[in-house]
Amino acid sequence: MTAEVVPPVTAEVAQPVTAEVVLPGGRRHRLTGGGGFARPAAPATSRIAYAAAHVVADPTAENVPGAPAAVDWDTTLAFRRHLWSYGLGVAEAMDTAQRGMGLDYPATRELIRRSAAEARAVGGRIVAGVGTDQLPTGPATLAAVTAAYLEQLADVRAAGARPVLMCSRHLAAAARGPEDYLRVYDELLSAADEPVVLHWLGPMFDPALTGYWGAADLDLAADTVVELIKARQSSVDGIKVSLLDADREVALRRRLPAGVRLYTGDDFHYPELIRGDEVGHSDALLGVFAAIAPAAAAAFAALDRGDLAAYDEIFAPTVPLARHLFAAPTWHYKTGIVFLAWLAGHQDHFTMVGGAQSGRSPAHLATLLTLADAAGLLPDADLAAARARAFFTVAGVTQ
Repeated sequence: MTAEVVPPVTAEVAQPVTAEVVLPGGRRHRLTGGGGFARPAAPATSRIAYAAAHVVADPTAENVPGAPAAVDWDTTLAFRRHLWSYGLGVAEAMDTAQRGMGLDYPATRELIRRSAAEARAVGGRIVAGVGTDQLPTGPATLAAVTAAYLEQLADVRAAGARPVLMCSRHLAAAARGPEDYLRVYDELLSAADEPVVLHWLGPMFDPALTGYWGAADLDLAADTVVELIKARQSSVDGIKVSLLDADREVALRRRLPAGVRLYTGDDFHYPELIRGDEVGHSDALLGVFAAIAPAAAAAFAALDRGDLAAYDEIFAPTVPLARHLFAAPTWHYKTGIVFLAWLAGHQDHFTMVGGAQSGRSPAHLATLLTLADAAGLLPDADLAAARARAFFTVAGVTQ
């Protein structure tokens, strides 16, 4: 008699939920992923939009506070190609790239040179920041500030990028009133051989810029800005304004001479400011666009075809993300930008120049994770979850 062969009894093994993450406090979140935004065939035609891009640190180098920045150039340039592929321009070497927070001027100059060359190779739009951060920390004369600006202006022009005259901590400390700003900027605009972008970064982004344009009263400061632009209109392409005050931006926009653009830097109210009203609209130069490039491109495509309902629908879930990303202290938003770039697969580590990855708490980054997921900005849910689990484990959250 042949014995009946009975198959062994095997216990059912639960399959791991690879896209699930335990957040600080114990709540579980299952990521849904994204990737549903198509790349446009060409840049938007109804608006000009720049994404202020971050730099990717070399994780094997001594990127600690006070050390010279060591940059992973290949990955940094690959991220710019990602932005260009979605039809956005790149705003290079701005505060998003940690100017004044870890990126020293030798690294900045090299960044501009490499990015501008890459822009020429792919046909991408690029502007680049001109500042005074090669000067040592501390007091500087107006003559020294002007000379530093002119040196950087020459570097940006030589690289082939359109200059953005960034706000200067040195100028804010040295100037005694609006007339000093007008004198310095008049000399800079006289030296520019093409229209430049001016830059007004509010103190929420950098407290050292309090009172910029010669007045703590922002209405008086706006008067100085308008006076400068009207006197040098042919030398000014536009002004990038980051005050996180939509009404004030609209008021300034309506005072600008015809042909001078207002590039919104308002990471709280950008959909309505870009959408505009019956009088006009803002173009864009935004740090948040580095994190939401696919959604931004889709929104601009909707705007181009006149589909305002789709425009509003696409941008709506990005606003809670942006408001959390740029929450006070606002200048640490760069930490969230890099965290999201890591989760989205644009770099393989969460390390920043100057050790700035410590700028936000695990709880803050957990909320950022869930908001980015809700906005459809994490294309590979499993990858994002695996990286988030690794981060939160190190932070003491058992997965």
